[in-house]
Amino acid sequence: MPQTKTSPRKVSRRTRSAAAAPPAVASPWSLVSSGGLRILQLDAFKKFPWLVHGFSTRTGGVSELDGKPVLNLGFADWDSRENVLENRRRFQSALGAHEFTLVPLKQIHSDVICPIQPPAAGASSGPPLRSGDASITATPRLLLGVQTADCVPILLVDPKRRAVAAVHAGWRGTLARIVEKTVGQLHMHFGSRPADLLAALGPSIGGCCYEVGSELVTQFSSQFADAADWFDEPRTGEEPNPLQWLNMMPPGHQPPPKNVRLDLRKANRSQLLSAGLREKNIFLSGLCTACRPDLFFSYRKQGPRSGRLLTVIALRLL
Repeated sequence: MPQTKTSPRKVSRRTRSAAAAPPAVASPWSLVSSGGLRILQLDAFKKFPWLVHGFSTRTGGVSELDGKPVLNLGFADWDSRENVLENRRRFQSALGAHEFTLVPLKQIHSDVICPIQPPAAGASSGPPLRSGDASITATPRLLLGVQTADCVPILLVDPKRRAVAAVHAGWRGTLARIVEKTVGQLHMHFGSRPADLLAALGPSIGGCCYEVGSELVTQFSSQFADAADWFDEPRTGEEPNPLQWLNMMPPGHQPPPKNVRLDLRKANRSQLLSAGLREKNIFLSGLCTACRPDLFFSYRKQGPRSGRLLTVIALRLL
C-alpha cells in the first residue's frame, strides 16, 4: 500500500501549533487543590515541614469577574474590599496559615527591600504596611506576600538559617537588580550564604508575550553584559533603516521602531546566578500569565479589570 505523503506546509503548521501550546504544570511544580482553591507549589519547598509557601491562581474565591467567581487577592476598583479580605482569608486557610499574619507591601516598582520584624509586644495588629518590592524575615508566622499580574514573583529560602524572602520583579525592579540585592540583604541580616539558597520564580508574563519598547535594550545592556540574551531581538531603535524610501515618508517622520520582547524570568535567573546561587537551586515555573488566562490574571491580557495574584512564604513555628 503506497504511503501517503504529507505536505511540508501541513507539517510546518502542526509544528507551529504544537510549539504555541501553553506549557502545562509539570514537575518539580504541582497544583494543589485545597478549600476549593488551586495553589501552585514547588516540590523542593514542600519537603521542608517548617515552611509555608504558595502561588495563587484565579480559581475559586468570592469575587466576580466576567460573570465567573475568581480569587482576586488585590484591592481594585472593580472589586469590594470585603471580597478581597475574604479571598485572602480563604487563601491563607487553604495553605494552613490562617493564624499567620499576612505582610503585604505597597509595591512601587523599586529596589526597596523591607526586613520584617515581629510586632511589638502588646500590639493589636501586625507590622505596618511598608513601601517596597521585597521583604525578608527569619521570624515564624509572618506570611510575606507580593502581588502580581504579569511581573515575576520570586521566593527565596535559606534552609540552613531558616530565613525567607518574597520579591516582586517587574522590568524596573529587574533593571535595579532587586533580586540580587535581596540575596545580599539575606546575607547581611541573617548570614545566609548564596550557595545555600533556593529560589522559585513563579508564573509571570513570558518572553513569548512581554512586548516592551526597544529603548529598554539600551537600558539593560548598559547594566548587564548578557542582556542581549533576554530579548528576542537586541534592537535599540537607533539602527539606520537603509530602505526608508520604501515607506514614502520624509526624513524625521519615520514610523517608531517595533517593540521587542523581554524575558524577565531569564533576566532574574541570570541575576540569581551572578549573586552566587547554584544553578540546580533555581526553579522556573515556565508558566506565562498571558498564555494561561484559565489559571492566572494578566494585566497585559485583561487590562485594568485584571485581578491580582498573591505569592506568599512563611516559617512555621515547630
